[in-house]
Amino acid sequence: MDIARPDRARKKRLRWAAYAIGALILIPIITIALSRLEPAAPTVEKATIWVDTVKRGEMLRQVRGSGTLVPLEIRWIPAATEGRVERIVLLAGTAVEPNSVILELSNPQLQQEALDAEMALRRVEAEYANLRVQLDSLLLTQQAEAARIESEFTEARLTAERDAELAKLGLVSDLNYRVSKARAESLATRYGLEQKRLGMASKSAAAQLEAMQAQVEQRRALHGLRRSQVEGLKVRPGIRGVLQRVPVEVGQQVLPGANLAQVADPTRLKAELRIPATQARDIQLDQVASIDTRNGVIPGHVIRIDPAVQDGTVLVDVALDAALPRGARPDLNIDGTVELERLQNVLHVGRPAFGQEDSRVTLFKLTEGGREASRVQVVLGKSSVSTIEIREGLQEGDQVILSDMSNWDAFNRVRLN
Repeated sequence: MDIARPDRARKKRLRWAAYAIGALILIPIITIALSRLEPAAPTVEKATIWVDTVKRGEMLRQVRGSGTLVPLEIRWIPAATEGRVERIVLLAGTAVEPNSVILELSNPQLQQEALDAEMALRRVEAEYANLRVQLDSLLLTQQAEAARIESEFTEARLTAERDAELAKLGLVSDLNYRVSKARAESLATRYGLEQKRLGMASKSAAAQLEAMQAQVEQRRALHGLRRSQVEGLKVRPGIRGVLQRVPVEVGQQVLPGANLAQVADPTRLKAELRIPATQARDIQLDQVASIDTRNGVIPGHVIRIDPAVQDGTVLVDVALDAALPRGARPDLNIDGTVELERLQNVLHVGRPAFGQEDSRVTLFKLTEGGREASRVQVVLGKSSVSTIEIREGLQEGDQVILSDMSNWDAFNRVRLN
């Protein structure tokens, strides 16, 4: 027969109760422990990343920009007068001399005005010559009259002197002497007046000739203007160079001041670089630069910095300090770097994919002999084209990953395979 054992059932209930209590205690502990475990480090192919070593020493700060070669001297040739394009003599790309005719304009009204101005000049020149002859004739008449009166005065003076001597000897009456003396004095007065009259006539003639000469000069200037305007219908560059553009067509009517052609000297070029505005703040005049034309590197120096910012860039002009390589010509695309300064005895490394100067970033530093990389906080300083200063977070000899590691932002360490 079965024997009842109540103590065994009780022990069994106590054992299950202990199991339940233990489970209730262990489950939260295990959950907390598991939540604090770091996720497994992902694996990154080492061949796909860019690793650089932190160095100490001189760091050359540079900024880089792209741009074009442009002529130092560019001349736009404007239309001097209104006209119609009759003929285009030279096309873009042609070498020109100062007196080369690029194109010809026509303006019948201007040509008629030039002819009228020439006729008016000839007329006033003839009037000037006629007036000079007339005035010279009048002056000669005045001079002849003055000479005649001078002769009569001289004769009367001598007669008066003779009568004075004879009167002293009693050979001539006193009345005759007084008559001779009075005549001499009268002629002396007439002679003085005639001299004044002759002087006034000379001044009057000079004034009339000067007034007429002014009219001649006025007509000559107008004629010269009209002639230069007619000459301006043949458009010339005025400098030696290469014809860049002829932005007009045959038959087109142009107004004064309209651009007819562009000429530049292809042997004297400068570089125009567009530098990002965030990097251009330290650029100064006369800083050393180098220009890469894809066919050689030319040294240069900064000669101008545009004060305005356009599309996020600053225009910087660089003068070229060496001969141009073959194939260099206006509008050629180039790259250029400007040397800002040389920092001595600083920590520096290659510029990371994401990291601006004077900022704090996180980089992966290689550990475990290069088999792993851990995330570290790094303070960056001044930057260059391909290098950047390290102020905090790394030491000389540390190796860091400079590639874009944004795909592993959720991990503090990665394995390198």
